[in-house]
Amino acid sequence: MNILIVDDDREIVESISIFLSGEGYKILKAYNGLDALDILSQNEVHLMVLDIMMPELDGIKTLMKLRESKNIPVIILSAKSEDADKILGLTAGADDYVTKPFNPSELVARVKSQIRRYTTLGSIESKAGEIVIKGLVINTEEKTVAVDGEDVRLTPIEYKILELLAKNKGKVFSADEIYKRVWREDTVVGDNTIAVHVRHIREKIEINPKDPKYLKVVWGIGYKID
Repeated sequence: MNILIVDDDREIVESISIFLSGEGYKILKAYNGLDALDILSQNEVHLMVLDIMMPELDGIKTLMKLRESKNIPVIILSAKSEDADKILGLTAGADDYVTKPFNPSELVARVKSQIRRYTTLGSIESKAGEIVIKGLVINTEEKTVAVDGEDVRLTPIEYKILELLAKNKGKVFSADEIYKRVWREDTVVGDNTIAVHVRHIREKIEINPKDPKYLKVVWGIGYKID
């Protein structure tokens, strides 16, 4: 997931970058509104942290321009704490508001919350080369997986199993069918081989592997993605 940080204070940009990159996000940086809009036009951005008081083009005008074409989450960041300023930012289209000085952990939590809401509600549209199921995003070209905006590391076999099930959402595959499709062999294997891989995938993509949101077992039949 790509996050654009926009603030004319370079120290604040660097500070936020350190915390968010540590959570696995890819960071883009701008120091005024015009540069931010230019970056947005040339890159895929999933969330923006935006300062209000900036040269060239302030945060409110930048946000209003953004909202003409994009619905990505925006968290307004400003030294102003008056309610009127918060209302102005939210009215212009911001999704959340953080006042300087801020607690880095709180900002990270708010970022995660907005990205989770954005992906869960299906606001990220499926593009060529992408499979989007609620908060699960699979890029079939780059062979990457993200859940609620956070990258997930799968082994090549785990990825192939997940991609097979996701491409056939709702369809139940037996262990033998999965083996033949993923390993491309006709050899019949025990259910345990596939079950082990499924368990590992669940541990990586599910909040609660014992109560899975995505990868489900149809007892006595096989596995599917819902």
